Amino acid sequence: MIALRPHLVLDGAVLAADTLGADDIVLYLSRGAKETEQTLQRAVKERRRAGQPEPPIRIVRTEHRYIAGESSAVVQRVSGGPSKPKFTLQRSAERGVNDRPTLVQNTETLAHVAMIARYGSDWFRKLGTQTSPGSTLMTLCGNVKSPGVYEVDLGARLGAVIEAAGGVVSAPAGALLGGYFGTWLPPQLLQDLPLDVDGLRKTYGASFGCGVLAVLPYGGCGIIEAAHIFNYLAAETAGQCGPCVNGLGAIAETMNRIAVSDARRGDLEAVRRWIEMVRGRGACHHPDGAVGLLSSALTTFDDHLRVHTSGQRCYGEGITGFPQPPASKQGWR
Repeated sequence: MIALRPHLVLDGAVLAADTLGADDIVLYLSRGAKETEQTLQRAVKERRRAGQPEPPIRIVRTEHRYIAGESSAVVQRVSGGPSKPKFTLQRSAERGVNDRPTLVQNTETLAHVAMIARYGSDWFRKLGTQTSPGSTLMTLCGNVKSPGVYEVDLGARLGAVIEAAGGVVSAPAGALLGGYFGTWLPPQLLQDLPLDVDGLRKTYGASFGCGVLAVLPYGGCGIIEAAHIFNYLAAETAGQCGPCVNGLGAIAETMNRIAVSDARRGDLEAVRRWIEMVRGRGACHHPDGAVGLLSSALTTFDDHLRVHTSGQRCYGEGITGFPQPPASKQGWR
C-alpha cells in the first residue's frame, strides 16, 4: 500500500501526529525495500515543496529480519540501537523512542485514519461488523487460482474471500490464516469461518493476524510446511533469551526428524512438552507466535502426524502449498 498510495499513508501519519502532539514522524522500512524507499522519498519531497505545516518526516531502515518488526525492536532501532526487542515491561506508548511516548502503527491503519478523516466513521462502518468495522487488505496465496492482495469486507466469510481469488485450484487440505504467527485451519472450516475478531476467536480460537491466507493443496502436508516455517522462525530470533535460543532450537531440530519420518521414541511428546515450557516465557512474543503456529499444525494435521511418527513416508512430502520462508540473514542494523 505505501508504495502505491504513499500520500494516503502519510496523511494518516500526520493526523496521528497532530492528535498526539508528536513532533517527529518516522517511516520504518526494511533495507531491501529500495523501490518503496524511493517512492516515499519522492512523496516527502513533494509535501515539503507544498509547504504544508506538518512534523518532519524521516526514514529509518533496518535489516530484513522477521523479529525486526516487533514494536520494541522498532523503538530500539529508531533510537539508534539494534533492531532487537527490548527487555522491558513498559509499552512504547509510555516509554518509546529516546524514552519518549511513541505510537508504533502499521501503514494500513494509518491509511484508514486518513480515509475516515475524509469520509467519516459512518462511511467506514458500512462494512464489517460491530466489533470489526470496515475492510482490510488480505493476501491470498497457495492453492488459489488468482493469488494476490485483496480488499475484503471484515463481515465476510472465508469462503467468499477465496472465491474472490478465483476459488481453489484443487481440493484444499487446510490453510494457514494470519501468517507465520497464524493458525492452521482444517478444510471444513474454509467455507463458513467468519473474518471478524469475535467470530474467529469464538469459532476456532484463531485471529486475523497480518491478514495472510495460504491455502494448502490436497497433496500437501501441513506437518512438513509447519516444520519449514518453524525452522525459519527459530533462525530469526534475536538470540537474547532462553525460550528462543534453546527452546525453539530444540523444537526445530526435533520437528525436522518428524517431518522426514525419522522420529525417535518420545520426540513428539518432547515437542509438546517444550511448547508448553516456551509459551509465555520469552522476552517478546516471538516464541509464543512460533509455538502457537506449530501447536495448531499438530492438532489440525493429526492424520499426517501419525504417518510421520510411525516412520512411514508421508504422501505429501516434497509438495509445497505456498512460497517457502525466505532464508535467514545475519545482521541487525
